[in-house]
Order: sequence, then C-alpha cells, then structure tokens
Amino acid sequence: MPASKTMIASSPFRTAGFTLVELLVVLAIAALMMTAVPSLFSAAFPGVEMKSAARRTAATLRLARESAIRQGIETELLVDVEARQLALQGYRTLNLPKRLKVELETASREMLDDRQGVIRFFPDGSSTGGRILVTYRDHGYQIGVTWLTGRIELAPWETP
Repeated sequence: MPASKTMIASSPFRTAGFTLVELLVVLAIAALMMTAVPSLFSAAFPGVEMKSAARRTAATLRLARESAIRQGIETELLVDVEARQLALQGYRTLNLPKRLKVELETASREMLDDRQGVIRFFPDGSSTGGRILVTYRDHGYQIGVTWLTGRIELAPWETP
C-alpha cells in the first residue's frame, strides 16, 4: 500500500482543485450575471420594484423634514408626477421607475400646475401635508404626510 501512495503523489497529472484561469473565468461570468440580474429581477417582480420606490419616497420625505428641522428653515420637496421625480434642493433627485404611476395629493395652493406640486416642511417639524401614491396597475403604496406633526407613514394601497 505505501508504494501506491508515492506513485499518486509523484504523478504528473493532478485531478483535484482548480487553476487560477478557471477561477477567473467563473468570476468574470458571475460579474456579468450580477449586472444583468437586477433589471431582470425588477422586470419579473414589479411588486418588489414598487415597494422599493415607495420606501425611497418615504425616505426622501423624511430627509426633507429632517433638513427643515436641522437647518431651521422651510424646506420644499418638489414632486413631478409626469417625470416621476422627487427633488429636494441640495440633495440628489429621486427618479422613480417609468413603469410606476405617481400621484400627488396636497393642498391646492401647493400645486404648481397639473403635474407638479410641493410638500413643504417647517422648522418645527410640521408640514403642509399630503399624500403620494406609487402604483402599478390596481395596487401600490401610499406615503402620507400628516400636516400637524410632519409624520411620514407608508401603507399598502389598492384600487377601491
């Protein structure tokens, strides 16, 4: 038995393990797949994309409120329902996916035109209030802003 062990150890052909080239090829393929998967995943599961958009919308509203409190000045979040954008001055604009529908309900004096409106936050944390709907077909999420406290709430929404 000891003789066969030495023969295997000194054999010029090893069958166990991977070469560095094989590992690099696998990593390159994995990297290519990872760049393609997010778009395929969101296309296959629009509910995931919609929930993510609703959460990002709520986070942007919270950022606007925190900014008003921290800086001690009135802060406006511009909502463009046609372009599906939320713009907060001094921060990056949030672009929502094109397949989603965005609606804004706010005070009439805060509507700039039929496609743009503002939700305003004050230094004390209060707000002009409003609601943003992020929907796909007959269901979605509503992100509500309470005018008195400026509290932001995220809740599921379905066509009544």
